[in-house]
Amino acid sequence: MRIPTLLSTAALTAAMLAAAETDRLHIPIQQFQLDNGLRVIVSEDHSAPTYAISVTYNVGSRDERQGHTGFAHLFEHMMFQGSQNVGKGEHFILVLNNGGNMNGTTNQDRTNYFEAFPSNQLDLGLYLEADRMRSLAVNESNLVNQRQTVQEEKRITEDNAPYGQAHDTLNELAYGNFANAHSVLGSMDDLNAASVKDVQEFFRTYYAPNNAVLVLVGDVDANAALARVKKYFGDIPAQPAPPVPDLSEGPPTGEKRKTLEDGFAQLTRIDMGFRNVPGDTPDDWALNVLAEILGDGLSSRLYQSLVKEKELAVSVFSYEDDRRGPSLFYVRATVRPGKNVKDVETALLAEIDRMKTEPVADWELRKAQLLFKRGNVQQLQSTLERAVEIGEFAVFYNDPDLINTAQEKIEKVTKDDIQRVARKYLTADNRAVVVSIPKPKTAAAGGAR
Repeated sequence: MRIPTLLSTAALTAAMLAAAETDRLHIPIQQFQLDNGLRVIVSEDHSAPTYAISVTYNVGSRDERQGHTGFAHLFEHMMFQGSQNVGKGEHFILVLNNGGNMNGTTNQDRTNYFEAFPSNQLDLGLYLEADRMRSLAVNESNLVNQRQTVQEEKRITEDNAPYGQAHDTLNELAYGNFANAHSVLGSMDDLNAASVKDVQEFFRTYYAPNNAVLVLVGDVDANAALARVKKYFGDIPAQPAPPVPDLSEGPPTGEKRKTLEDGFAQLTRIDMGFRNVPGDTPDDWALNVLAEILGDGLSSRLYQSLVKEKELAVSVFSYEDDRRGPSLFYVRATVRPGKNVKDVETALLAEIDRMKTEPVADWELRKAQLLFKRGNVQQLQSTLERAVEIGEFAVFYNDPDLINTAQEKIEKVTKDDIQRVARKYLTADNRAVVVSIPKPKTAAAGGAR
């Protein structure tokens, strides 16, 4: 669950004016590194008396091995269970009682923890993050409690939710490498079998200062903030560098397909995935633009064709899921009642093929670039979103300044680039398809009366 972030209207206005004058966002970034390897990034913004802190750990589900899955996501919950100087549940109380908010998230490529506070609470944010990095309470009681929390989350979000199995099933079909394919939530059997020793070792390996990036954004002075960071984090010992996972995939081996009966779905849905390249590469940026043109918004090709003209689908969209390893280009359509799923899939593939054979119009390319720019500026009005994004770019690509240069990379994408990547990656051999169909309702016991 994402908690609403603190917004700075002045910061947004300044960013928009800067973009209008120079056609380039400029978010200031200063970088430091402590002796223990902790990377520190500070971005000053004095337009509002608030700041955000984000700690991004270089660990996600990609770092898990077979038989030990779900650990990265488990720690998203464990990290709020207390540490040497912060009692169980006290983290939440201290943040909320001092005007802040907080959360944590996990994906394939990273785990992050973040808070937003009034700027007079800089010490509190640093103290809380440092104490759990140094001395998280990893014990049997917390493991059992949070294992049950994760299992309940899986029941709510996957096992008992419409289309809850579609995303993980698509990933399992699209990827051959276990590091890329398995669920972020992990196997419940693996979590049940996990010992305290197992999770303590995972924490020691990955939740170390030399495997993390700390970002401060907002009403802080960089030099004073660095002194505070050294005070709280400087004596946390580094650990041996964790192993770097192999994310390589073999060549495409033909379409993979699966049909799921879904007891919670009301309509049939088609999910497609096309494996491609890592994020922040020229082809990845081109695929991002392609996704905007193909399936983002009412003027997109998929919406105009499948929803408006042919009336085959009630909703459609496409997006490029940028990953540190091979990414996945998603296409999704929810079938209109009474329509044939094969007809919908045929129409989807026809629009994808049209991206390969017909150059996009000038207005389509410019619309996609401006949509990216608008979304980027809107997102970056939040100091918390900026902190999270800077941390991710630093961990993923060793380039926190990507927050300033991403728009330039989008602007460099040409119509020829779009056609080229469509032909190269959106192929039948590279395609995975999951079709979720409503499970037939069983007749009531004893028949109708």
